[in-house]
Amino acid sequence: MHIKRLTQLDDAVCTQLADILVDCVEGGASVSFMLPLSPARAQAFWQGLRASIEAGERVLLVAQDEQGQLLGTVQLVLAQPENQPHRADIAKLLVHRRGRRLGAGRALMEAAEREAAEAGKSVLVLDTASGSDAERLYQRLGWQAAGQIPAYALWPAGGLCATTVFYKFVGGFQ
Repeated sequence: MHIKRLTQLDDAVCTQLADILVDCVEGGASVSFMLPLSPARAQAFWQGLRASIEAGERVLLVAQDEQGQLLGTVQLVLAQPENQPHRADIAKLLVHRRGRRLGAGRALMEAAEREAAEAGKSVLVLDTASGSDAERLYQRLGWQAAGQIPAYALWPAGGLCATTVFYKFVGGFQ
């Protein structure tokens, strides 16, 4: 597996990213989309991020297998309000079900933390569905839970779910 930073999104990459997003939503991940999620709608989501990625406001990392197929992705949102220049958000850690349990999630998160530190960010923030596999991954990676918000979002098939907000200091900041 190889982790790569993408600075441009062509249609072929957007199609692979859309496949990952659809697979995650179909697998029950609460990542802002409801079922059914069409490939066209998922592709439009990724195309909507092109300008932000190309402007360097957002880092897009992908995990690729040996054949170059994308297994997962994560975003690091660098653009923050002027009173938070030291902070970044982690968004949309997505790993296709065919790529799970292979270390893709861990590798993507570790790469995002390195990218954040290199960009001069010292505080990272994310939220995830409470009780999810992602929540357990973040805990194993040393992220600190700040709290839980009940009834925060919906599961893709409906029904309320809570979210847990996490933070982590990087780049030697404590």
